[in-house]
Amino acid sequence: MIAVALPDIAREFARAPGAVAQAVVASYLVAALVLQSPGGKLGDRLGQWRVLTIGQLLTAAGAVLGILAWGLATLAVARVLMAAGGAATVPATLALLRIELPPERRGRAFGLFGAIMSLAAGIGPVVGGELVGVFGWTSIFAVNLPVIGLSALLASGHRRRAESTHRSRFDLVGAVLLTTTLSALVLGLEADGVRAAVLLGACAALLALFVWWERRADDPVVIFALFGSLSFTAGSLLLAFQNLAVYTLLFELPQVLDALLAVDAAATGRLLVAMTATTVLASLVAGRLTDRIGPRPVAVGGTVCCLVAVGLLAANDLSSVRSLVLPLALFGLGVGLATPAAQSASLAAVPRERSGAAAGINSTMRYLGGIVGIALLGRLVDTGNRLAVLGEHHTVLGVFAAALVAGLACAVALPGRSVGASSASVTGGS
Repeated sequence: MIAVALPDIAREFARAPGAVAQAVVASYLVAALVLQSPGGKLGDRLGQWRVLTIGQLLTAAGAVLGILAWGLATLAVARVLMAAGGAATVPATLALLRIELPPERRGRAFGLFGAIMSLAAGIGPVVGGELVGVFGWTSIFAVNLPVIGLSALLASGHRRRAESTHRSRFDLVGAVLLTTTLSALVLGLEADGVRAAVLLGACAALLALFVWWERRADDPVVIFALFGSLSFTAGSLLLAFQNLAVYTLLFELPQVLDALLAVDAAATGRLLVAMTATTVLASLVAGRLTDRIGPRPVAVGGTVCCLVAVGLLAANDLSSVRSLVLPLALFGLGVGLATPAAQSASLAAVPRERSGAAAGINSTMRYLGGIVGIALLGRLVDTGNRLAVLGEHHTVLGVFAAALVAGLACAVALPGRSVGASSASVTGGS
């Protein structure tokens, strides 16, 4: 919803659109990225239900501050608070699906979760546009409050299992190192020249230090032993590769259509409904298929659909918007099939008591894939004449294809059958 409100926010605070985007969009994405793994880890330490409540409170606090914001800096703080709330809420929710449900029902639960997330992303700009038009931009913050209230009410009546307890101290050093490492990566990807080299070099050094620290910490933020499970590693990487393609496409296609066909934002939004709709429907089917035949065939089928869609996009001369409906629908179908299968397989492969940490890593990988894709897009696309735009478009599609081929290898590595009983394969530890 925030995307459609940016022009109104810029006018109210008399700031440049770029500065507003950095304050309310970039700040949110970076905070969401760096806080996912610590948020998931807190769920294992404090209990997932408790951290879910903390996430709801943080999101509500950010929404209230957004309503009352008296300047752009205040609005940026509000968005960071909401990102922190999401970083607590999403891993806790995924972990609860893993913990509370029997193995034979997890696939459909992850499918439903994916469908709801896709539907929310699809209708967000539409709902946001109507709210901003009628009530002003502060309404996109206010609308969060009744949703959070309903969620809290539903959660309050749930019979909770015993919450986890840890005697060791929270790995604050690891959390700080992870935050600085990922921040350096994001800033380095966006920078140019010497500054980019310095930031990416600092990222590499910080990553080495982070890994060294985490392997010695009593209760690390990122449990590297989880990557000893092929299912967990393959599922997490598949989520990253798919998000790289999805988010880059969502940002690249409007630019290309605007440059070649002068298609406005509303028409592009209607076109992307084809992808959103099939993602939602396929997610619902994928969950049940995963429970019935296992994650590997579902994830492989979904990734192959995405690759075929990229091939169709590459063969398209972009002479009309209508010709893009089929490949986008096929792409959405593939994403909707593969994502629940990867999510279910990766979380089923970890011990129950590590569910929060695993969900946090999964969420981090998804955000990281999207951010890397958007950063690559900024370096690959610089719209000019038609031939230049088409050339850049095919280069971006080549990146998609490479990411999806890597994702296909990950999908093949997933279990052929549901893995509800395989959580003993990873014993935890640092």
